[in-house]
Amino acid sequence: MKPWIKILIGLGLGLIFGLVVGKQIEFLDLVGKAFIDLLKMLVGLIVFSSLVTGICHINDPKKLGRIGGRTLAYYAVTTLLAIGFGLLLVFLIKPGVRLVDQLPPVSVSASGGVGLSMIDFMFSVVPSNPFASFAEGNILQIIVFSIFFAFAITIAKDKGKPVLKVIESLAEVMYTLTHSVMKVAPYGVFALIASTVGSIGLKVIMPLLLFLACCYIACILQIVIVLAGSIKYLTKLEIAPFFKGMKDAIVLAFTTSSSSATLPVSIECARDHLGISSDIAGFVLSLGSTINMNGAAIGQAVSAIFIAQAYGIEITWVNILVLCVTALVSAVGAAGIPGTGIVMLSVVLNAMGLPLEGIALVAGVDRLREMMSSVVNILGDATAALYVAKKEKQMDEEKYHTVTWLE
Repeated sequence: MKPWIKILIGLGLGLIFGLVVGKQIEFLDLVGKAFIDLLKMLVGLIVFSSLVTGICHINDPKKLGRIGGRTLAYYAVTTLLAIGFGLLLVFLIKPGVRLVDQLPPVSVSASGGVGLSMIDFMFSVVPSNPFASFAEGNILQIIVFSIFFAFAITIAKDKGKPVLKVIESLAEVMYTLTHSVMKVAPYGVFALIASTVGSIGLKVIMPLLLFLACCYIACILQIVIVLAGSIKYLTKLEIAPFFKGMKDAIVLAFTTSSSSATLPVSIECARDHLGISSDIAGFVLSLGSTINMNGAAIGQAVSAIFIAQAYGIEITWVNILVLCVTALVSAVGAAGIPGTGIVMLSVVLNAMGLPLEGIALVAGVDRLREMMSSVVNILGDATAALYVAKKEKQMDEEKYHTVTWLE
C-alpha cells in the first residue's frame, strides 16, 4: 500500500476515534507531538544541506542572481494575490458580524507598535551563533548562514570541494532518514487528528464554520487560479501531473499542518516525480519553506478582518494597506509549523490597532485552518520551483508527464 494511502487511512481513523472519544487523550497528544518533533528534527539539516549544495552547484553568479530574483518575485506576487483572495472572501461572507453583540467592549489603539518589531525582525535574521540557530530551529537564521557558507565554499574553490562533498553526502543521508521517519507517518497522523478533534469538538467548531469557509475557499481559489494558472501559462506544462507528483506532500501537509515538516517530502516529490533538478528543488523549496507562506498570508488576512468585524471596528483603506504589508512581512517570518500563525497574527493585529484579545476567537479552530494553509504553502513553493526549473531548462519533462497517482 502506498504511503499517502496509509496516511489518509490514519486521518480517517483518527477523525472517527476523536469524535467517539470526545475528550483529548494525553497519550495520543504526546504521540502526535513526537511525530511532529521527528519531522522538525529533519528540517534544519535539510535546509542547510539543500541550500548549500544548490547554491554551490550554480557556479555562475549571474545565473544564481537570476534564479534568486525569479524566485523572490514569484513569491511576492503570489503572496499578495493570496492576501487579496482572503480579503475578498471575508468581506463578502462577513463571518464576524454575527458575534458583534456577544463580545465585551475592548479598547482599540490608534496605531500599533509595528515599527520597532519590524526593525527587530530584520536584524534578528542574522545569526550570532549558527549552532544556536540549529538548536532553536530558527530557519531564517539557518538560511542566512547557509547562503554565507555556500559563498565561502565557492570562493575557496578547490580547497572548499572536500567540504562540499561532505555536505552533499549529508543531503543524501537526510533524504534517506526522511524515508525512515515517513514509515511512522500514518500512526503520527492518527494521533494528531484524534487529539485535535477530541479536544475541540464539533459543537465549538460550528459557530466558526463561516470563518473556516472563508479561509478554505480562499485557499482553493489560490490553488485553482494562481498556482494552476502559473503551471499552465508560465511553464506551459499540463496541470494534472503536478498534483499527481505532489500528492505525498499534499497529504502530509494537510494532516500535520506543517509546511516546514513537509519540506523533506516536498523536495523528494519535486526531484523524483516532477523531474526538477536537485539544485533547483533544494534551493527554491528550502527558501520557500520560510519566506513563501501563501496559506499563512490568507489566514492572517481573514483572521484580522474577522476579529475587526466581531468587535464592530470599522476597517479603512489605510487599515487594509497596513494589513497587506504586515501580512506579507509576517508571512515571511512565520515558521511553517503548527501554531505559528497565532503568534504572527499578533503582529498583524498590533499593526492595525486591533484588540489582541481577538486572537482567542480563532485560536480554537486555528489548527483546522492551518491544515489547508499548509497545503497552499507547499504547493506555492513547488510551483515556484517548477517555474524556475523550466526557465532554467533544469527539469526532466518526460518524468513530469509520466508520473501516476500510484507512484
